[in-house]
Amino acid sequence: MEHWQERISINPEIRFGKPCIKGTRIAVRDILNWLASERTFEQIIDDFPPLTREDILAALEFAANGEENTKILITAT
Repeated sequence: MEHWQERISINPEIRFGKPCIKGTRIAVRDILNWLASERTFEQIIDDFPPLTREDILAALEFAANGEENTKILITAT
């Protein structure tokens, strides 16, 4: 699998900065929700023809690397 960075972009002017598949307004979160709803790759691609199997895999890779993409800010109390 190629790196998710090649297929996912974060642009504050598209979907309020949510990570989306490049060249679309389809958010990673949307793809993850569809998969969690037991939709297959084929069903998702049929409903959203701009998506490819590689795009869906990139969304999964992005989610799997969420820990690396998140920083925890600790404030003194």
